[in-house]
Amino acid sequence: MEKKAKFHVKTGDTVLVIAGNSKGQRGVIKEVLVEKQRVRVEGVQMITKHIKPTAQNPQGSLVQTEGSVHISNLMLVDPATNEPTRTGRRLNDKGKLQRFSKKTDKFI
Repeated sequence: MEKKAKFHVKTGDTVLVIAGNSKGQRGVIKEVLVEKQRVRVEGVQMITKHIKPTAQNPQGSLVQTEGSVHISNLMLVDPATNEPTRTGRRLNDKGKLQRFSKKTDKFI
């Protein structure tokens, strides 16, 4: 049985980019690419894709879309304080592992 990867962020989290071309930008995670350890963040690392001409779109076009950012370049934004925080995992009262903020020491 292969272990599923556990990351400090997941789809729907608000994150802050802490390194790279998009440093300082915030956004919501749209997709997690587990095999590549990368994520797509809404409005971050925008790239231009060229769309080939087709019968429906004979002109072709250019489309702006989100590129991927490596997961190590992201920091989770704590929903309670709206500030970036490191995270850990701890057993909650039901005995299940849950993420917590290392700044406020509260579950996320």
